Amino acid sequence: MMRPESFDDMVGQTHLFGKNGVIRKMTSGGYLPNMIFFGPPGTGKTTAAGILAASTDMTIHRLNATTASLADVKEVCAQTASVFASNGILLYLDEIQYFNKKQQQSLLEYIEDGRITLIASTTENPYMYVYNAIISRSAVFEFKPVEAKDMLPALRRALEKLNNEYESDKIASDDTLLAVASAAAGDVRRSLNLLENCYFAAENEIDTDILSSINSNTVGNFDKDGTVHYDLLSALQKSIRGSDPDATLFYLARLLDGGDLLGACRRLQVIASEDIGLAYPIAAAVTDSCVNSALRLGMPEAAIPLSHAAALLATAPKSNSAHIAYEAALADVREGKGRELPKALRQVNNFDGYKYPHDYPDHYIKQQYLPDDVKNNKYFTYGISKNEVAARDYWNQIKKKHGEN
Repeated sequence: MMRPESFDDMVGQTHLFGKNGVIRKMTSGGYLPNMIFFGPPGTGKTTAAGILAASTDMTIHRLNATTASLADVKEVCAQTASVFASNGILLYLDEIQYFNKKQQQSLLEYIEDGRITLIASTTENPYMYVYNAIISRSAVFEFKPVEAKDMLPALRRALEKLNNEYESDKIASDDTLLAVASAAAGDVRRSLNLLENCYFAAENEIDTDILSSINSNTVGNFDKDGTVHYDLLSALQKSIRGSDPDATLFYLARLLDGGDLLGACRRLQVIASEDIGLAYPIAAAVTDSCVNSALRLGMPEAAIPLSHAAALLATAPKSNSAHIAYEAALADVREGKGRELPKALRQVNNFDGYKYPHDYPDHYIKQQYLPDDVKNNKYFTYGISKNEVAARDYWNQIKKKHGEN
């Protein structure tokens, strides 16, 4: 299918390329910064890059990170010294997440001094997969799934092009085209491919019966390695964290219907400790049991124990006190603090000075466990859940009994 050649012909992404779109305004005067486009497949990232590239006098190079090597990058960079690149080089790098850190770093010098203007695209969260130094030198823009109604102009143009190319006059009602667009679940490229398949299956009119026979029962652009997959897992966790069992079971159903049994299992196990934690410690054990049962059963029966675990987590009391404490401790570790352990905890000192708590009343004795440079730091704070309040009161009583405030 023919790609749009102007922003006016693009469908979706009006926040970026509409009459008041930020990129359209930003580039209308000839200003073209380094850019990173991220979002689900089929939402116009490559199309937009092509339109931007056509509007410049720079020498254009296109690389796909799934197949390009470091040598390809170096070859592009070497051309910046050529007289043919006097206006600069525009590099469109598709699927940048497949470049490793060294490959991405090789671009920095040329981006920094302006010899290369980079437009990169990715289906992943760029803040997780793109080198920070490149992000700091780029404008990052999110591409969103395209609404079905917004795809209609593209589908009408595609149908006209097919009729012209094959000298036919097949028709499709707006309702049918809207059904095609809805089946694509935000992916314009998929909607065009689906229309093309329907076109060749139809005799005179493309209707929803033909669409139903061609389109699979699994609707949506679920991509286990892409942004949609990440967003579904994130939505599942946020729904559980927000104590919404209805949304929780909806996102669990989408994940399982999309074929990601393992991803759902792993995320539920994380949630049990990250978001429920000390408020209801048995949730982790119940979730682990349900996950093991699901993995033994396989789909579709696996949905039964997993829905049990998901509903339990969504309706359980919540606490992230342990996770917050860990993150605070990790921050000190990464700053290089606490490298030298207390002598009483070191084998090289034969643990000299260590006091065995079980030899003392209440199985407790005050002593220093943290290294000297962080010995006064407080990482853990009890939450307000019933279990944590009980633990806090217990230890306050014990420590008061031993003369501690």
